[in-house]
Amino acid sequence: MCGRFTLTYRKAELLAAELGVPVESLGDYRPRYNIAPTDSHWIMRMRYEDRELLPAKWGLINFWMSDRKQALKNINARAETVQKLPSFREAFARRRCVVPADGFFEWTGPKEERKPISFHRSDGRLILFAGLYESWQPYPGEKERTFTIITTEPNSLLEPIHNRIPVILQDEAVDEWLYARQMPGSLMELLCPARVDLLVGTPVSTRVNAVQNDDPHCLRLADDAVSVTRTH
Repeated sequence: MCGRFTLTYRKAELLAAELGVPVESLGDYRPRYNIAPTDSHWIMRMRYEDRELLPAKWGLINFWMSDRKQALKNINARAETVQKLPSFREAFARRRCVVPADGFFEWTGPKEERKPISFHRSDGRLILFAGLYESWQPYPGEKERTFTIITTEPNSLLEPIHNRIPVILQDEAVDEWLYARQMPGSLMELLCPARVDLLVGTPVSTRVNAVQNDDPHCLRLADDAVSVTRTH
């Protein structure tokens, strides 16, 4: 699964340029070092012929739901069942999005001694998760946008750590994923593990274990840090 991630670009202008959106759409952007379920973040969708960046909360809530109970259950959607499950199939057909990030966390060790590993690109650039979004009404007359991140089977880098990996879209596949008229068969081909040389893993501070911690110290190298790299 993907349960925490980061977006640490310091300058909104640089982030907007890499995403291909107007910098004004980032509003009150600030770097994030420990984004957790139910937090507000950004999603990118296609609006006519242009990319559009919008705020949304992590944890998909379907439009027919009347409370937030489902949000924590729907932070991730499995690629294998995304076309079939009622919670995701309509969004898969009509409301696909990209979730911008520059890293995500997984953990090793026993529950009482969880050791976090930050997985990120060696060049520090964006990683773009395949996502879905919905809008629901928490109160009459009020709309709230929510999203989920699609996961798939791990590549050989993640396999020793976790049995899932977030789907990371290749740069050239982003518009294909976002374009509303794409056929389901071609879209499913995009929901594959990232190539094994895309990411590296860096053990980081256990400070990230607590969701209330959201600062650069979350990414401080662990005292016993040894980088995790591809196995083949």
